[in-house]
Amino acid sequence: MFDAIAPRYDLLNRLLTFNMDKGWRRKVVQALQLDAGSLVLDLACGTGDICQDLEAARFRVVGVDLSAGMLKRAQLRQTSEKLRAPLVLADALCLPMPDQSTDGITCGFALRNVVALDQLFTELARVLRPKGRMSLLEVAEPSNQLLRTGHRFYFGKVVPKIGGLLSDRAAYTYLPKSLTYLPSTEQLTELLTSQGFTEIAHTLLSGGIAQLITATRSH
Repeated sequence: MFDAIAPRYDLLNRLLTFNMDKGWRRKVVQALQLDAGSLVLDLACGTGDICQDLEAARFRVVGVDLSAGMLKRAQLRQTSEKLRAPLVLADALCLPMPDQSTDGITCGFALRNVVALDQLFTELARVLRPKGRMSLLEVAEPSNQLLRTGHRFYFGKVVPKIGGLLSDRAAYTYLPKSLTYLPSTEQLTELLTSQGFTEIAHTLLSGGIAQLITATRSH
């Protein structure tokens, strides 16, 4: 599915979020609170949006994705924009990284596509060094009733139509529905705590339509 939507993925992200996704990704990078030169692993890197922001912040970056189509688009971006991040085709549940080898981990809009989040967080805890930081961006649903109603209509009805016109309707029907697969804030916090993460914080963005989850790997 992600191979199929890769060619117009960036266009639709900008269009469907009214360009707010750029600001959200910058917050992901800022929330790492790591020194320049730190090694950061960007999971589900897609076409390289967060990789680009990480490089601009002077981090060393490795992009990982399970979609060859997305990585192909990321490679095209690297060529045109002179980016240097290595790109790796790999499963986030089995990363080709040594234990405690990474200073930070980022991930944008992928948690709800992972069936085994407990396994994912176990793997992230394995590759992060002690006191390493994690910054995860995801969609969310506003708590305000009026905003939630409007968001559900837009996300559930408008997004699939626009996605169908410009890309793949089946994919852009699935993506809004995948929000229902995401555990609650409390459940995510419990999962992260069980894997040795501390300083877990949850921040709602843009009225609650997106969320940022940050955590620190304990000793």
